[in-house]
Amino acid sequence: MSLAAIRWEKVRSSICLKSPLRRYLWVSSRSLIERAAKEGELRIFIVAGEVSGDTIGSRLMASLKKLSPVTIRFSGVGGSMMSKEGLRSLFPMENIAVMGIWELLPHLYNFRVKLKETVEAAFQFQPHAVVTVDSKGFSFRLLKQLRARYNEQRSDGPVHFHYVAPSFWAWKGGETRLKGLAKFVDHVFCILPNEEAGCQSNGLAATFVGHPILEDVLELNMGKETTLHGWKIRGNGEDFQKKYAIPSETTVISLLPGSRLQEVTRMLPIFSNTMKLLKDSFPELITVIHVAPNQLVDNYITSAIHKWPVPSILIPGGAPQLKYDAFNASRVALCTSGTVAMELQLARLPCLVTYRAHLLTEWFIRYKAKIPYISLPNILLDSPVIPEALFQACTPTKVAFSLKELMNNIVLQQQQIVAAEKVMELLCPPNITVNNLEQQGSYTPSLIAASTILSYGQR
Repeated sequence: MSLAAIRWEKVRSSICLKSPLRRYLWVSSRSLIERAAKEGELRIFIVAGEVSGDTIGSRLMASLKKLSPVTIRFSGVGGSMMSKEGLRSLFPMENIAVMGIWELLPHLYNFRVKLKETVEAAFQFQPHAVVTVDSKGFSFRLLKQLRARYNEQRSDGPVHFHYVAPSFWAWKGGETRLKGLAKFVDHVFCILPNEEAGCQSNGLAATFVGHPILEDVLELNMGKETTLHGWKIRGNGEDFQKKYAIPSETTVISLLPGSRLQEVTRMLPIFSNTMKLLKDSFPELITVIHVAPNQLVDNYITSAIHKWPVPSILIPGGAPQLKYDAFNASRVALCTSGTVAMELQLARLPCLVTYRAHLLTEWFIRYKAKIPYISLPNILLDSPVIPEALFQACTPTKVAFSLKELMNNIVLQQQQIVAAEKVMELLCPPNITVNNLEQQGSYTPSLIAASTILSYGQR
């Protein structure tokens, strides 16, 4: 047995067999890492197509490097966060960051070109594992074509993992479509508590790892003298106000217009006109615009801010502590539906969730959706705790009215704050607690996923 294989035996026994993670793992005598050890390296092809996926991918890469007893070599597609972990992206991640039906049509040719390029690069890389993160439109086509390519060659292909289960529970016929995924997806990492059983009942191997937002607690609260209280991050609003010379009597609103260029170009004008309607009611008004780490989005917002109706501060993406400091300094937040709604829950900042798309996309969502909400907290609680302004109801007049009501109604604000406690607990696997995160950092979602990958074996 090689030195790397001997090291893995020690790692496997301590991580996989004696820790609370053992319920997540299926250990084989022919695990992925043992096969990689014979070649002297573990090759992982990883793909993320949007900002939230880039964060998940980077954390997974860091966890894999932390746990693996052999050298890991990465290839694939990702953003700035994944590049910090050693990935040289085949092309800018923004090239495939498109969501919707009509929105995709102008980019369809480029989408197909990038898909073909990615499949070819993955095949040439000869990975032991392929990991796709969310972006199911691109991810599932990639995994399907890659599996077909190996079948044509009559050779053993890599293990296929997909991180973030498709929202089968949200769409009519969603569970039926799950059954076909087992042909080219070997294992799914679920971030919601109901997804593991749903995947498994439809023939998909799955693991509930917990929501990635839980890792923000570890990264931002670890080492602080204050004791953590539940799943919560309290930023320093006073420092933020001093940093940007914001007077104490100022009303601060955090604006989060989205992470994809298509949604930002649609939502930012609505946000701007909303602020025009609010500035008379709140004369000392400042908006903090949180810019996603997407260069196209950054360029667009930087250009648009010159015509902004109220004084504003731009917060760059990739600065999590500054983001939560801004949240703490804010009275409320106005956001486009997405992961940011969970960040606002973690910060206990009351918010209004909005969303607009092309009419064709909106019609499709209305026709196919089987749940009445779009924001995850409302979905988990099956209650409209967070107000939503969606589709044709998402106009500056209606958004301004709802936001003003939220800002002036302490009861509505408190309802969101109380609900956040329950939401965070629902997103957490049984063995993950604030205490073990604070003391060990051992059972984060990315570490659970990395352990599963490294110990994965062929049945």
